[in-house]
Amino acid sequence: MASVQHWTGREARALRSALRMSTRAFADHLGVALRTVSKWEKLSDATQPRPDTQAILDTALARADAAVHARFETMRSGAGQHTGTHARYETWSEDIDRVIVSLSHQNFTFASSLLNRWLGPADPHGLDDKGLYLYGRSLVLLGDLHRDQGAVLGPLSARQSYAAAHRLFTALDIPRRTAQIELSLAVVAEMSGRLEASARQYEQLADDERLSLRDRARARLWIGTALSKEGEHEHAARVMTVAIRAFEDLGEPEEWSVAHQKLALSYRGSGALSKAVRCIGIARQSGAVDSPMQRVRLDTAHGHILLSDPATRNDGLTVLDHAARLATQYGLSHQLRSIEGIRRRYDGPSGALSR
Repeated sequence: MASVQHWTGREARALRSALRMSTRAFADHLGVALRTVSKWEKLSDATQPRPDTQAILDTALARADAAVHARFETMRSGAGQHTGTHARYETWSEDIDRVIVSLSHQNFTFASSLLNRWLGPADPHGLDDKGLYLYGRSLVLLGDLHRDQGAVLGPLSARQSYAAAHRLFTALDIPRRTAQIELSLAVVAEMSGRLEASARQYEQLADDERLSLRDRARARLWIGTALSKEGEHEHAARVMTVAIRAFEDLGEPEEWSVAHQKLALSYRGSGALSKAVRCIGIARQSGAVDSPMQRVRLDTAHGHILLSDPATRNDGLTVLDHAARLATQYGLSHQLRSIEGIRRRYDGPSGALSR
């Protein structure tokens, strides 16, 4: 039967792998905190469990059956190095899934801590292709985090993270991932005010076979958003309508709803308020708004449309105030700047629109 004289994070990780448990299941099995197991996984030989935890690990190993002991010894030997790496990559993949969920709820602090767990200590030059793939996915998610927080340019920004991930997936020769990052870089260009350049990028990607039909439809929709921001509202509406039909054909109700929200703003810009009201009504009734980001975007669009009609101006200000509070609560600085920009266009006691 296997035994351990002195436990480190490496032996603890070997025991978890031998038991074929996830990090959470292993923590529950031992009765320790998940963060304790995560620390062992991350620091390996560089960390040693406390004396009482050493005793817990001794007990867990002693109670394991012979097959677990055999796997444990293999993990500790040089022959177990590959399996240990596989277990580490499995944990990394699990954390990536957790980051995706955290970002969908704008839990930026937790998502950042998970990403830094892997991007901080990892040296991409020492990783195999699987490790590089996970490193690239983590960089993309870091870019998404920065983008959602409004940090699109600069040394610690969405653009920098996306560019690094693009180089990595190009080297790995994974065209789909590379094209998806190019789509994200076009979004960054639009957010930073490079509307003509972003529209050109969207137009190229809308017919790019490296992308899925859904992503190509999204690129076409975003051509319309860039055109609308440049004041080409009628052209934008035509392009967005094509995207809406594509989402309907693909059975993408969420994207279909978001597209109506964007089409409503385009109609508002062209002065077609009745069409704008109809489209924002469709978006509000058909879309799932459990994400704080989407709630802010939908309220911002709704408030902007209401402000465009003197009869509903006060309602529009109320809706925008609610959107601003939510954006502040979740650290959505880009959306907050958009709301403030809309408010600044209305000045004077009558709330007249500044031209």
